[in-house]
Amino acid sequence: MIAILCVDNNNGMMFCRRRQSQDRLLREHVIHLIGLHKLWMNSYSKTQFINTDSAQILIDDNFLEKALHGDYCFVEDMDISQYTEKLEKIILFHWNRLYPADMFFTLDLSEWTLEEKEDFTGHSHEKITKEVYSK
Repeated sequence: MIAILCVDNNNGMMFCRRRQSQDRLLREHVIHLIGLHKLWMNSYSKTQFINTDSAQILIDDNFLEKALHGDYCFVEDMDISQYTEKLEKIILFHWNRLYPADMFFTLDLSEWTLEEKEDFTGHSHEKITKEVYSK
């Protein structure tokens, strides 16, 4: 599976059980990125994609267990460290800002290879940085 996560400058993901931020153009970027592949997420994340008409979006609160090889997973409010054996790639979108956070992306990427790094302009973020890591 390919995990997609959004993080701040300290790898923060959530604060008080709420996402730190969101961006309309980032969502469009994700939909373009997955192409014809499946995009798994839980019901919390579905609220971001409510206006997205895509048959590839699958909603299940146990999506990390159900995702198969090649499937994308949009992860906002879960720790993926227990799924490292299933992970093929990790795509991090950096907000390039510092937000309050009490949940963090903690997976050690020192054994992973940075394949790609790209900056793009979001709707509400001047710069979003995409990093793609592989094993």
